[in-house]
Amino acid sequence: MSYPENYRYAKSHEWLLLDGDTATVGITDYAQESLGDIVFVELPKVGQEIEAGATFGSVESVKAVSDLYSPVSGTVTAINEALNGAPETINTAANETWIIKLAVKNAPADGLLSAAEYEKFVAEETGH
Repeated sequence: MSYPENYRYAKSHEWLLLDGDTATVGITDYAQESLGDIVFVELPKVGQEIEAGATFGSVESVKAVSDLYSPVSGTVTAINEALNGAPETINTAANETWIIKLAVKNAPADGLLSAAEYEKFVAEETGH
């Protein structure tokens, strides 16, 4: 699995791409692989305020429903509405498929991992 170097990663398996005050959030390749075939994505509303660590939606697969957690605090500025009709896009391109975009209120909290740190975290979690 590959983890882009320019992303930051949460231990809850979301990725974050920060561009100025805009944060783009998706789930990691590891998360989509663990979930299996994704059949539904619950998205927040544009304009919704989200705190770092808070749930902003969920991903439903044939195996389970998994909550999505925001790596940063901010206001939802965009949701990937294409996921309403094609949630499986996350399975085929997790690193490229964003779920929400946020106007960041404050800089990401410590605790977000680099690609190498996330890879090590996944290895420790899975025992591989």
